Amino acid sequence: MPSSLAAPAHAELIIKKSRFIACVESVASRPAALARVEQLRAEHPGAAHVCWALMAGGQSAANDDGEPGGTAGRPMLEVLRHQDLEGVLATVVRYFGGVKLGAGGLVRAYTDAVAQALLGAEKVPMIRLRTLRCTLPYAHEGLLRREAERHGAVLGTVVHGALVDATLQLPEAHAADFITRLNDAGQGRIGWLTPDEGSPGELGK
Repeated sequence: MPSSLAAPAHAELIIKKSRFIACVESVASRPAALARVEQLRAEHPGAAHVCWALMAGGQSAANDDGEPGGTAGRPMLEVLRHQDLEGVLATVVRYFGGVKLGAGGLVRAYTDAVAQALLGAEKVPMIRLRTLRCTLPYAHEGLLRREAERHGAVLGTVVHGALVDATLQLPEAHAADFITRLNDAGQGRIGWLTPDEGSPGELGK
């Protein structure tokens, strides 16, 4: 199961007089990650490089920021992937110490910096949520609320019209069992809609 991070974690390495300052943290999106990188550039105007890697599904990316191609961002991204992280940004600020490390040395330095930061990070399992929407007679609203609580679902909007129209979120792993139990107990009187569908009175208009 993919994990995110509860709080930012940091590490610092000195390798042949170069200083590598690593940070790993959860981010909400790629724009948020890019804004964080720009913030670090502003905080470290004397740094030679601010390299980064973002593991975030289709928004994943890596940047060497002037280091030889493939020696910084990609190895950092591989550390995040290997630890099954999601929605996590890794950054390494490098202050050049005057001694070149070579391609292999750079890969090891950036990999080790991120790995050291992750040693002090608290991982939080990511629970994928699914949004459901249903309509049901008033007599079944108590059933819905009991089953929602039993399956760890959180009720969102509940509209009382000709029928009760309820939207809720629950862990994706519990969704199929939740729907089955409601359908069985509701004896075919539970209607399922897509979350963005119009209200029952608007359908067909």
